[in-house]
Amino acid sequence: MTFRVAIAGASGYAGGELARLLAAHPDYEVTTLAAHTAAGQPVSAVHPHLSSFADATFVETSVDTLKGHDVVALALPHGESGALGDALSASGDQTVLVDLGADRRLESAADWDQFYGGNFCAPFTYGMPELVRVTGPTSRDLLSQTHTIAVPGCNATAVTLALAPLLARGVIQGDDISAVLAVGSSGAGRSLRSDLLAAEVTGSARPYAVGGIHRHLPEIRQNFSLAAGLNTSVSMTPVLVPMSRGILATCSAPLAGAYDVDQVHSVVMDAYASEPFIRVYDQGLFPATGDVLGSNTLALGVSVDAAVNRVIVVAALDNLVKGTAGAALQSLNLALGLEESSGLTTDGIAP
Repeated sequence: MTFRVAIAGASGYAGGELARLLAAHPDYEVTTLAAHTAAGQPVSAVHPHLSSFADATFVETSVDTLKGHDVVALALPHGESGALGDALSASGDQTVLVDLGADRRLESAADWDQFYGGNFCAPFTYGMPELVRVTGPTSRDLLSQTHTIAVPGCNATAVTLALAPLLARGVIQGDDISAVLAVGSSGAGRSLRSDLLAAEVTGSARPYAVGGIHRHLPEIRQNFSLAAGLNTSVSMTPVLVPMSRGILATCSAPLAGAYDVDQVHSVVMDAYASEPFIRVYDQGLFPATGDVLGSNTLALGVSVDAAVNRVIVVAALDNLVKGTAGAALQSLNLALGLEESSGLTTDGIAP
């Protein structure tokens, strides 16, 4: 069976990346690419790299253009996908909804009000198959039984998967978690902004969302609670750096006991030994964003700073693949009963 897919927000980076991945997948056919301001334009005018859709045209984003598909992916800004998803559900359409935006990630209405604002939407099944859960069904079991998927935030993916196994095993404390992330400019989306112009970004690094206001913070704390049953304190500072893709997250937390680097590294290795898309480097080696460019791999390097009794885990991922569109496809494969890794690669692109 071939699943017919519509993508809303297909003119953006995330929507375009999902279209690229699905075009190479034998079990999906992307039949509708919807956009807002680009509606009526040829896809090639916006995404010239997508040869598979060279003859396609963006259509307007509406319930009428999206319904009737087996899968609808919503790659829209926060505040927009929730209402559209509700409208599609109300139409009686029996479709799988995959939300690549933020509207369906948070379980707490209070967190939504504080970090986003606007209407709170009921959460979808969280699309991170590798997330360990301290109680209840596994993340994969939940995804295998759902028709609604919330794709995680890219920064949240990096920080969560870097530290969740150590938190779940009681190796680190949860009251002083810190992460500094070097982030490529595509993470901000495709909308024109003066601070994202090449002249502003090239040759410069700039922090943003400093001081506990980044919108992925409540998502990270929510994930740590699911993984370990703990309330955690997380400080996160992203830094915009002059690259188009990628996240390098340097995450740290205090040790909860007398663990050496061998023990800490072994815990992370054991946790991810059977995970196809998480690679743990040998001791003393650390990933670079170039290692995972174009792949659905999240790479980890582990160390211990004995002088301050802290674990350091460095995570690298491609924010548009494992951080967004690849995570969407990985979770969608599970929801539709396909091989989880189908259509996804662990190999990066170099140089």
